[in-house]
Amino acid sequence: MPLTAVDNRRLYRQIADQIAALIDAGEYAPGQRLPPERDLAKQLGVSRPSVREALIALEVEGYVEVRMGSGVYVADPRGSAGAARLPADSGPFELIRARWMIESECAALAAKEATKAQVRAIEEAVNEMESVRDRGVVPLEADRAFHLRIAEATGNSALALVVQTLWAQRTGPLFLRLEHHYDTPALWTVAIKEHRDIVAAIARRDPAAARAAMRRHMDHAAKRFSTSWDKRKKK
Repeated sequence: MPLTAVDNRRLYRQIADQIAALIDAGEYAPGQRLPPERDLAKQLGVSRPSVREALIALEVEGYVEVRMGSGVYVADPRGSAGAARLPADSGPFELIRARWMIESECAALAAKEATKAQVRAIEEAVNEMESVRDRGVVPLEADRAFHLRIAEATGNSALALVVQTLWAQRTGPLFLRLEHHYDTPALWTVAIKEHRDIVAAIARRDPAAARAAMRRHMDHAAKRFSTSWDKRKKK
């Protein structure tokens, strides 16, 4: 199944759909590195920024993994399926607290260790969150990409795995049900601003500010849940 040139209508989406179709058809196997960005652009007859946007979309959708300094690889579809689940009596607030402890330190370490390319990737995830939000869609996948990229930027694969596992729980039934009661576009606007504060601190190499910004974000997330939940119970 060869790649074919595409027209200009929703260009990045057409590119993403073609690559996703090749992955689904087995043309690219899990773990296999995709052709370089410049080669994909040449085959498709499009610009490299358009290919880059498509690859970001595919990463958000779980088709590929972007490994800074190495390339883009087909994701293993079994990767998240085998993640351990929290016990049935665990709740979303326990998860937020764990993330407060671990991800704040990841942000501080990323401020020390992140490459310029990794900082750009984190910024791109926030931009994707904003773009998805503007289309009236909950930007949960782009939110996940943001936090995982920070963990990867620590240079510590164990931390990256821990954050990935915590995010597997983020989509559990209790968390999603609670989120259903509080989620609004206005709250996502505030959350995106908090994400920009985090990446700004990382970009200027300020570990203390990055740690504090991530902790504020987690504190506000817990407060948004509890405040909105209390209001809902009073109705």
